[in-house]
Amino acid sequence: MEDRIYLTELYDYYQGLLTDKQKTYFEEYYFDNLTMEEIAENHEISKNAVSKTLIEIKEKLDEYEDILKLYDNRLKITKLLSEEELNKIDKYI
Repeated sequence: MEDRIYLTELYDYYQGLLTDKQKTYFEEYYFDNLTMEEIAENHEISKNAVSKTLIEIKEKLDEYEDILKLYDNRLKITKLLSEEELNKIDKYI
């Protein structure tokens, strides 16, 4: 479950770096809770193609985070700030 939350948070940061197809599969799998079989059926492709694409997306999101560290930096910032300060700037991070 934690991995799922982590991936969706990374997606929030880096979705603009993914292709439309990758975004569609990711959103259908993680947000719409479709199975790989359902996604494959909807797009008339194999389940293996969906699985491979989801693995690619995870690897790309991890790679982007390794380079840009947006998620990691947000965690560091939130640890340093008080609750009141966080409420004031939360809309910006």
